[in-house]
Amino acid sequence: MPEPALTALRPPLTPTPLAGVYVAPPTNSPLHPGTPQVWLVDTVTHRVTAARHAPSLLDRQELAKAAKFLHGSDRDTYLCAHVGLRRLLGGYLGLPPGAVTVSRAPCPGCGEPHGRPVLPGDTLHFSLSHCKGLSLLAFATTPVGVDVEAVPPLHVVAETSDILHPREAAELAALPPDEQARAFTRVWTRKEAYLKGLGVGLSEDPAGDYVGAGPAPAPPPGWSLTDVLVPEGHCAAVALRLPAPASTPLLRPPDPDGLRPRTT
Repeated sequence: MPEPALTALRPPLTPTPLAGVYVAPPTNSPLHPGTPQVWLVDTVTHRVTAARHAPSLLDRQELAKAAKFLHGSDRDTYLCAHVGLRRLLGGYLGLPPGAVTVSRAPCPGCGEPHGRPVLPGDTLHFSLSHCKGLSLLAFATTPVGVDVEAVPPLHVVAETSDILHPREAAELAALPPDEQARAFTRVWTRKEAYLKGLGVGLSEDPAGDYVGAGPAPAPPPGWSLTDVLVPEGHCAAVALRLPAPASTPLLRPPDPDGLRPRTT
């Protein structure tokens, strides 16, 4: 039986079906400057496939980290996300997935090699995020960050609202209580996607940057920020550093099925 194909996810104007979202290489749709491609992985549906591919595709560090998870569902999510990442990177780069070398960029704050994950050559940029049952993978020609989160109970929002920018906290407080949990998750995914794109993650105070808690994101200067459509009970966002005016070579993955991923 053939492997199901990856289906790209387009935010947020038109809903995208969540069918067939794993392990074939990406399709023949090039990456254009200023436009990320975002892929959704259903890590519950494809956990068996991921476990089968993991030993031949993941490096020692990834396999060791997977083995440390106490809960099988967390291990399944991690393996699905990282096997999917390797397959996509191989497709974009024209390499066998197991031959892709991923390292860490220097941290913008301290210079140590624990910044965002990078590839040799700095031509293709990517970001990965996962929560229980879902993973998002983003690819672009400039630094990119993606985040997906489950919407938490309202009491969790009340306990963590101090991590928001003052304007975001005020926008959140002005909403009816039954809208606050989703709005909090929406602003948090925007914020974390942006910080991941910068390469600092949560080592930087998340309250320091305003990204908006309302329906429309407020991208920081030099960045685009877009909400990503994901299954009910979750929120997601992708942040992209805007390209310089000079042109960037297009990266064109193979096209095994004639399908085209949707782009943001």
